Amino acid sequence: MTDKQQKIYIAGHRGMVGTALVEQLHEAGFNNIVVRTHAQLDLTDQAAVRDFMQQEQPKKIILAAAKVGGIYANNIYPAEFIYQNLMMEANVIHQAWAAGCRQLLFLGSSCIYPKLAAQPMQESALLTGGLEATNEPYAIAKIAGIKLCESYNRQYGTDYRSVMPTNLYGENDNFHLENSHVIPAMIRKFHDAKTSQSATVTLWGTGTARREFLHVDDMASACLHVLGLSKAHYQACTEPMLSHLNVGTGTDVTIRELAETIQQVVGFKGDIIWDVSKPDGAPRKLMDISKMKSLNWRPQITLGNGLASTYRWSVEHQSEFKTQ
Repeated sequence: MTDKQQKIYIAGHRGMVGTALVEQLHEAGFNNIVVRTHAQLDLTDQAAVRDFMQQEQPKKIILAAAKVGGIYANNIYPAEFIYQNLMMEANVIHQAWAAGCRQLLFLGSSCIYPKLAAQPMQESALLTGGLEATNEPYAIAKIAGIKLCESYNRQYGTDYRSVMPTNLYGENDNFHLENSHVIPAMIRKFHDAKTSQSATVTLWGTGTARREFLHVDDMASACLHVLGLSKAHYQACTEPMLSHLNVGTGTDVTIRELAETIQQVVGFKGDIIWDVSKPDGAPRKLMDISKMKSLNWRPQITLGNGLASTYRWSVEHQSEFKTQ
């Protein structure tokens, strides 16, 4: 992106990825950035989104807004996950086109792929098998977002792109014990156990499932890298009906290995108990990032360094982490 005066709308600027995006854009000299809080603009409200787009007329949009959560939240609130995400995507993408915005970047999720997809998961695995049951509603919504972008490109000649991040973590994450993803939930559990001097920490599943994790700063850099590609360059490595790009590290760890690393980072000296009555989710979710590598992008933050910086940030900024 060379024109630093172009108006860029970041949907979801208070979220983990949105915050990192705004910071990196400012650092790169982009100052014409438009944001709205949920109180100012409800993205599930079609009329409100239409009025906003017509008034602001952004030239580029990054759709990072979403209702997100871990296994527990996806199981308890499936209707909210599918409804709210579908509405946000449909409203933002359609009203972007109606307002004349021809370039948009949609952020999806690695859960779009079949539960038993061949590993590492290639972009071509999309819609080739059944989804993981615990987050199927969220996955369906994210698949719909990809297809919305592709459909507007096909019919109207827009340049709407999609990136599928692996499991993200980092500063500004949600550290709620029940509604957060695995890394912030573990950080919170180990920290609380250390603070209360508990002898054990109980974690879900067997610990054998394998997961890939990407720091949010790397995800933000990937988003801006993809958005900055020429239309010809982007289209050369994608297909009209298979236009999304995987973003990850290309390496994974077991949940047990992750837990032991976080235990060490936090400094918890007790034992880990695995509650095998709870679900593991998909056995493995590793992204094939060959296409992103071919576009000259690679992650820069190791898991160990990323976990350490995330824990430092949580202790400094999250009230629930303050030592009594």
